[in-house]
Amino acid sequence: MSNIVAIVGRPNVGKSTLFNRLTQTRQAIVDEVAGTTRDRQYGKAEWNGQEFSIIDTGGWVLNSDDVFEEEINKQVHIAINEADVILFLVDVTHGITDLDEQIADMLRRNKKPVILISNKADNFELHSQSAEFYSLGLGDPQNISAINGSGTGDLLDLLVSKFSRKEEEKTDENIPKIAVVGRPNAGKSSLINAFIGNERNIVTDIAGTTRDSIYTLYDKFGLNFYLVDTAGIRKKGKVNEDLEYYSVMRAIRAIENSDVCVLMLDATRGIESQDMNIFSIIQKNKKGLVIVINKWDLLENKDQKVIKTFEEAIRERTAPFTDIPLIFASAHTKQRIFKILETAKEVYEIRKTKISTHKLNEVLLPIIEKTPPPMNKGKVVKIKYITQLPNTSIPSFVFFCNLPQWIKEPYKRFLENQIRKHWKLTGTPVNIFMREK
Repeated sequence: MSNIVAIVGRPNVGKSTLFNRLTQTRQAIVDEVAGTTRDRQYGKAEWNGQEFSIIDTGGWVLNSDDVFEEEINKQVHIAINEADVILFLVDVTHGITDLDEQIADMLRRNKKPVILISNKADNFELHSQSAEFYSLGLGDPQNISAINGSGTGDLLDLLVSKFSRKEEEKTDENIPKIAVVGRPNAGKSSLINAFIGNERNIVTDIAGTTRDSIYTLYDKFGLNFYLVDTAGIRKKGKVNEDLEYYSVMRAIRAIENSDVCVLMLDATRGIESQDMNIFSIIQKNKKGLVIVINKWDLLENKDQKVIKTFEEAIRERTAPFTDIPLIFASAHTKQRIFKILETAKEVYEIRKTKISTHKLNEVLLPIIEKTPPPMNKGKVVKIKYITQLPNTSIPSFVFFCNLPQWIKEPYKRFLENQIRKHWKLTGTPVNIFMREK
């Protein structure tokens, strides 16, 4: 089940610090200078077995000298409208400001679940000062310190209790769910229309677990899958949205409710930062991936050199995950659109790949012996045994060794590359775990 949490508040109340705390990353830049966060950050978090997406918004301001003020405020509006739960941060050391009251008024009118967070409550003396925030009319303020983590456990307990418990959608788990995602004007709607065709061979539309997730059962040409509707972008909401930001908000829901994502790129523009935003969300959600370079018919020069240049540019941007199928297509002329469906179905099947323990050890142990993990503090790290974990959504492998904590990411990538070299795992992420034998 997909849930989106938005962190909102005026500048410099600690939104990015809380974002980093909840996602256990240092993804968002933290600085005492107000207005540091302008680009949105998207992260994944988990608490008590529940996963959810978090969005860090820029600080809400009015009548400032910041040239980005209008854009930031527009994106805050979008986050509030799209989120399932809103975390409203205020600063206990500064008390209530005019901006806090403006945001509170906006949240009360929105009627979304809101958790009022009194941040920077680094000691118990400051806890009593949070009482003034009751006047904002948003319930009990939760005292936390995002910088040292105090109070965040209770906050997360409260947060997951706010998630709606809707009935699971009645879809066949053996049928792949494919989402077509990408930035505006990349050709998503054209591709979906080309898939469906004039006959509209649709069996049923099934409402998903969250708003605007619709599963369309596609049954044509021997293929059978659910198309996860990303056309929710056409539903404009109540704000004059930034289309690129809005598309990412919608894409999060579509991605989380899919098995395989078809990421649409515009051949006339190449791979841009917005495409990489959506790619990173697919990666964080561990979904299968097919990249489609759409509008290929609009390019005059389409020789092998141009194709190779495109491929190199895309793989350079997506590294270290480069084992991704790339398809040059045109939704307008329907060039290679059937290959997109076939490849997406193939990636779905690859995600279920099972490799026997015997084969894994027979192939990989000699390679590991020839290229062992680097020594650490004079001690030799020895990998003794490899097995694949059962019942996982993507291929996941456990390497048993004597000093698992000393095997770093570069060597894990080496092991993943060796697995990919000997078994076909194109388009699917792979998990590598180190465990003490």
